[in-house]
Amino acid sequence: MPPWDELTWDQGAWDEPVPPPLPILTQPKKRTHHMPKSDFIENNDDAFAAQIQKFKLNIGSYTTLFTLTAPQIAAQAADANYFAFVQTCQQIMLDSSQQWTVWKLLTRRGGSAPAAGAPMPPVFPAAVPAMPQGIEVRFRALVKLIKAHPNYNVAIGEALGIEGPIHTPPPGAAFQPVLSLELRGGQVYILWGWQGNRPFLDALELLVDRGDGHGYVLLVMDTTPNYLDPTPFPATPVRWKYKAIFRKNDTRVGQWSDEVGITVG
Repeated sequence: MPPWDELTWDQGAWDEPVPPPLPILTQPKKRTHHMPKSDFIENNDDAFAAQIQKFKLNIGSYTTLFTLTAPQIAAQAADANYFAFVQTCQQIMLDSSQQWTVWKLLTRRGGSAPAAGAPMPPVFPAAVPAMPQGIEVRFRALVKLIKAHPNYNVAIGEALGIEGPIHTPPPGAAFQPVLSLELRGGQVYILWGWQGNRPFLDALELLVDRGDGHGYVLLVMDTTPNYLDPTPFPATPVRWKYKAIFRKNDTRVGQWSDEVGITVG
């Protein structure tokens, strides 16, 4: 059957019964606003090693729930084991390097040698199968697959160690941009940043007063820190002034920045 907007009245399409409403379980969900969370991946190497080990030890209980395959589980376990091995070896080398550096200085310049004498060669843990580079990349991909599964929930994520901590927003009055200006290549460069509040903000509303009698007018809605004003300088010197305020969900939040100005032209 052709699309509905190509049918004619005599094709009978308008006499077809109206389909029943969707079952309750498949009705579109209402949008809910969740508190923003930080990246679920641990940044510190020790914490990341512990995270992927925790995942390895607990994912077995959820393989059927998320329809994961044995090779997927085995690959993640191998990644976790190899990263732990590499990290341990690195730490052993760092400790050994410090001892041998001290011994080298004593050997060259003299001094009181330790009673144990020269450092012993380092002893490494038993080797495990080497894995390709990109353990974090593969872990992210696997977690993304799991989080997209309809059976996933936050409680399971916490058990697997893949839920990032919740960001608690500061009081609204704490949102206040800080601007500074520089002249770069015959243009005004406006420096600004999120001040650690990026999860709670969408954009910066930046205004300019070019001293032309129009007062403050919108310059840009910027979503990336720092902005180069593309407006050419006037023929005669004039002071341009700027101010800004943060925005969230198309609404101004917090306080206006202090006014900053610079002479151009």
